[in-house]
Amino acid sequence: MNLNITGHHVEVTPALQSYVEEKVGRVLRHFDHATSAQVILRVERNTHKAEVTVHVKGKDFFAEATDPADLYAAIDFMVDKLDRQVRKHKEIVTDYHQPATPAAQGE
Repeated sequence: MNLNITGHHVEVTPALQSYVEEKVGRVLRHFDHATSAQVILRVERNTHKAEVTVHVKGKDFFAEATDPADLYAAIDFMVDKLDRQVRKHKEIVTDYHQPATPAAQGE
């Protein structure tokens, strides 16, 4: 899986890069077929913003978050949003592909 981290008006330090890799990596453990993830970190007028786009087989996920003071807090909030989307999608896919029980078929 390709993880691309870019910064707009902010330098992506090794500490920041490893933090993003760790957080996004936890969410992407849910999928075996995650092809790529694009993370954009930016600072705009005293607002720290983090965006992520994740491409998995059959679906793209997008999440963004802002924080007025801290980029790490924006990353945490972004990952929480992404995790909720991934879990919901996985529940839907799992429920859809479950075989019907004998009681539901009318025996």
